[in-house]
Amino acid sequence: MPINITMPALSPTMEEGNLAKWLVKEGDKVGPGDVIAEIETDKATMEVEAVDEGTVAKIVVPAGTEGVKVNALIAIIAAEGENVEAAANSGGASAPAPAAAEAPKPDAAKQEAEKPETASDPAAKLDKPIRDQNPAASAPAPTTQTGERVFSSPLARRIAKDAGVDVAQISGSGPHGRVVKKDVEAAIASGTGKAPAATAAAPQAVSSAAPATASKGTSTDAVLKNFTDGSYELVKHDGMRKTIARRLQESKQTIPHFYVTVDCELDALLALRAQLNKSAPLKDDKPVYKLSVNDMVIKALALALRDVPDANVSWTDENMVMHKHSDVGVAVSIPGGLITPIIRSAEQKTLSAISNEMKDLGKRAKDRKLKPEEYQGGTSSVSNMGMMGVKDFAAVINPPHATILAVGAGEQRPVVKDGALAIATVMSVTLSTDHRAVDGALGAQLLAAFKGYIENPMGMLV
Repeated sequence: MPINITMPALSPTMEEGNLAKWLVKEGDKVGPGDVIAEIETDKATMEVEAVDEGTVAKIVVPAGTEGVKVNALIAIIAAEGENVEAAANSGGASAPAPAAAEAPKPDAAKQEAEKPETASDPAAKLDKPIRDQNPAASAPAPTTQTGERVFSSPLARRIAKDAGVDVAQISGSGPHGRVVKKDVEAAIASGTGKAPAATAAAPQAVSSAAPATASKGTSTDAVLKNFTDGSYELVKHDGMRKTIARRLQESKQTIPHFYVTVDCELDALLALRAQLNKSAPLKDDKPVYKLSVNDMVIKALALALRDVPDANVSWTDENMVMHKHSDVGVAVSIPGGLITPIIRSAEQKTLSAISNEMKDLGKRAKDRKLKPEEYQGGTSSVSNMGMMGVKDFAAVINPPHATILAVGAGEQRPVVKDGALAIATVMSVTLSTDHRAVDGALGAQLLAAFKGYIENPMGMLV
């Protein structure tokens, strides 16, 4: 019996991914554990392994295909002793999810996308959202927002209609800009895209007078009208950039930020760091660790969150989530965006363990080889731009965190000690805080605890 290979769900929230590369070709023999493909999510590239022995009979989804839905058929493997040609021609009939192999012709897909819903056919209403999950069957060609039809799924239109939201005012995140369920829910939550009373009954219809600028962004046409041809080039957003934009917009729209800044003297920390690095044991003539200031910042924040547990929280509409450990995310710049790998239970780890783990996570982050569980979640995070010479800045909170610490450069500044002017190495740090979860006094208490560990770093060793 043919073995169907489907698009795996690489995280609990993954809905689709890009099939970046096939590492096998039709006719190749594979065995359990053999890596056969690479899948790109918004933040990482993951490997797909074969789970059975057989021969690759048919590659259904070619390399480079974007927006492949989870559980969609991507390849067929003929089991050991099975006729390869017969398996390839089986078309994946026993696949547990809609297959992308037999996409309808473009005209048929367009007709299906434009077919109106009928209240008299309940079965059709239930079936349409399922068909919408197959990009090959329903994704329309790219369109503009200058009066032409806005493509949206039937489920999204139905939710929008019930909520009085105009889908023409919503920027879609689905294939080719299609408005899907989560886009409408986000618009409802943020109170944007309300339909005028005269058009509330038909949100899928777009007036020729509709504004070019959607509530969640600006259309390309609206921007390009201000520039002459040949003075620009268009670079399509990849999944990472779209995710960053969506999450940071959600953060600023839904989280009431406030900011607390303190200056921390670094001289004692720098001296301890130099002493610890000098005493590091050798392995193969190389030190087993080399601490950075950022490693010590991570540890200090983790201990501060432990000492001020009421600030180690996440906000939900129903509950305050009180975290038992300090899982500190660290912003890492990578080509095309950034990612935040997480040091789990950082309050319990030694500085050397944090340093080595951070080096490994940082390297794999730049190679886009992190596993989803290595960058999802966390209880707070650190964004350090000190190495870039930035004196101070305010970072945007990364949900579901309630805090993020923005770290500036350590620099020599004049300070007053015992009534006399002196020189000290000073670092400015700014704590961005979710005011729903952490009040001003509590945020100041957390930052004071952090400052205490930075200026008295021996406390991080006991």
